[in-house]
Amino acid sequence: MSGCTAFTDKAVLAEHAAAQWLERLAKRDAGRPFTVALSGGRTPRLLYESVVELARPSAFDNVHFFWGDERVVPPTDDESNFKLADLGLFRSLRIPPGQVHRVQTERSETEAVQLATDELQQFTDSQADGQPVIDLVFLGMGEDAHVASLFPGDTEALESQAVYRAVTGPKPPPRRITLGYPALAAAREVWVLASGEGKAEALRASLAKGSDTPLARVLQSREHTEILTDFKP
Repeated sequence: MSGCTAFTDKAVLAEHAAAQWLERLAKRDAGRPFTVALSGGRTPRLLYESVVELARPSAFDNVHFFWGDERVVPPTDDESNFKLADLGLFRSLRIPPGQVHRVQTERSETEAVQLATDELQQFTDSQADGQPVIDLVFLGMGEDAHVASLFPGDTEALESQAVYRAVTGPKPPPRRITLGYPALAAAREVWVLASGEGKAEALRASLAKGSDTPLARVLQSREHTEILTDFKP
């Protein structure tokens, strides 16, 4: 079951998501790590701007940041999802480096995948199958309905139990490291930020019964997923 809320534009969507995130953090048990997996793209930039406007740095005490996916580029590259969050969120809110767990793309992909998996599992509870239970995952959605770096036609992803895995995407930069479907299914909360009229048809298709798009597979694997859009699906 999914909740789908439409907003008048992407700025209002981002402001709502920021306010809800901060409200969620205010209600948490601050005595244990709260884990968040971030995404890349244009909408997260607006989300970060809204969070910085609304939040006190103390709101993020003991909040640990991971990524739903990352491009295999240096952390200083403009294509880096880490760089987007570092410039837009971490520096402004003075997030301690020990709470930021970027994918170490300067290492080999095998090492980067293993280190990202180990670090995530260090800060999360685990299900019986070993999947980490992330508190909150932010996902964007592409015009092909891909989420994280789980693309249509990636048959290996359907069978893999890997927490993170390296994949080749259909557009540059092609090499990515992404969470798998089982980790997304195990998360306590998943919020999909789907912005842009060009994605309306992909969302409609994903919400249809029996759909096999990447987003649909995530929705079907979970009891509830929150979808925030700036169009009517």
